[in-house]
Amino acid sequence: MAGMRRLELGEALHLGPGWRHACHAMLYAPDPGLLFGRIPLRYAVLMQMRFDGRLGFPGGFVDLRDGSLEDGLNRELGEELGEAAAAFRVERADYRSSHAGSRPRVVAHFYTKLLTLEQLTAVEMGAPRAGDHGLEVLGLVRVPLYTLRDGVGGLPAFLENTFIGNAREQLLEAVQNLGLLEPGSFAHLKISTPP
Repeated sequence: MAGMRRLELGEALHLGPGWRHACHAMLYAPDPGLLFGRIPLRYAVLMQMRFDGRLGFPGGFVDLRDGSLEDGLNRELGEELGEAAAAFRVERADYRSSHAGSRPRVVAHFYTKLLTLEQLTAVEMGAPRAGDHGLEVLGLVRVPLYTLRDGVGGLPAFLENTFIGNAREQLLEAVQNLGLLEPGSFAHLKISTPP
């Protein structure tokens, strides 16, 4: 991930008081649906359109003096996603990675949380009533985890959007490592695989 170095969680937590911690979560759920009655959806993955027009994951800056990373992340999810976020809790077991950049001395912690499709749909439906909707968050989007016959529509076109920080790389790494795409999809998509 360009300009960022991967850290172990313990190392990230001991960076010192000059560092800020941001936590974000990819919420996903199995989705047995078919697009146009023939394209398997496989999974629903949520991202959000941010106030700056870039795509990212729900979450934000946390203060370690107020508790754990996960406490701060769950507070952020409640603010950005609304009441439906209270139906689940992101835990340490959902942790995936930490990346730090030298400027502006921020370490980004990334989590993935498996939900039921009903929980994920409740988050989508309730998000417009969240406190940060229309301010920090302009809306939620589902990531298209398929490629249309033209080889461009679906995930390849989605990846052409502008993402905040390393959210694009986090998405690609997570869907690959969690097996959310059909085997061989990265080679077939002709997109760069994450390191």
